[in-house]
Amino acid sequence: MRIGNVRGRPWLITGDAEGIDIHEASGHRIGCDFPGLYEQWDDLVDWAASAAGDRAGFAPEELGAPSPHPRQVFAVGLNYLDHIEEAGLAVPEEPAVFTKYVSSFAGADSAVELPPGTVDWEVEVVVVIGRTARHVAARDAWGHVAGLTVGQDLSERGLQLVGSPAQYSLGKSFPGFSPTGPYLVTPDELADPADLEMGCLLNGEPVQKARSSGMVFPIDVLIEKLSRVTTLFPGDVIFTGTPAGVGAVRTPPQFLAPGDELVSYIEGIGSIRQSFVAAAERSAS
Repeated sequence: MRIGNVRGRPWLITGDAEGIDIHEASGHRIGCDFPGLYEQWDDLVDWAASAAGDRAGFAPEELGAPSPHPRQVFAVGLNYLDHIEEAGLAVPEEPAVFTKYVSSFAGADSAVELPPGTVDWEVEVVVVIGRTARHVAARDAWGHVAGLTVGQDLSERGLQLVGSPAQYSLGKSFPGFSPTGPYLVTPDELADPADLEMGCLLNGEPVQKARSSGMVFPIDVLIEKLSRVTTLFPGDVIFTGTPAGVGAVRTPPQFLAPGDELVSYIEGIGSIRQSFVAAAERSAS
């Protein structure tokens, strides 16, 4: 099953840029917003098995984040061995967890204002929770996953790394810094949801390419460890970390500039596209 956020409403995606409005096609059985959709996940799965309705088309720029209003957003740093090695850091013994604020969320095709500084790219597999998870063992974790989507953990490195301890969450939460999409894809749609090719291209040139099986803490283990501490709610979002190839560790370092285009993809899910513009001048009041 593929779910899209089309103009703010949940759609069941039935083909290339076409689908059906879930609320209308289900006879209003399923809610018309995303918090309600994830709270009704089991009802949605049951209905979707025989879903029918009027199909309509949409444009890529009409696709919003597949979970636009989660109660919680988790992000994981240093979760790929090749990225840890390129950064010259030690492998963490436990997941390095921070957050990205919801005000930074954006859809599959978006323009991002670049704040002054050094903005970097980080393609990531993003998990959306479908069933409440508390003290869930890794062997049972995939049963609590609604699906996966493509994400970018855009990062202003100067603000991210300032101070001791560093300000990870703020540097990764400017407007537009958390685009996801194009769709939420349920695990059963993927041959192996724990081993997917992923990557991104900057102005058509590959800058990252890896497989999600390179995670230090795989998705099932992340869910186990997070749910030992906190309750994961339907619709919650987990950014699971990025592989090697970020700009900050290149020689010389490379960062995003106005006019750049970044395309991020994951096998079996699709791709998202971000264009970058200079931030408008704003005076302090």
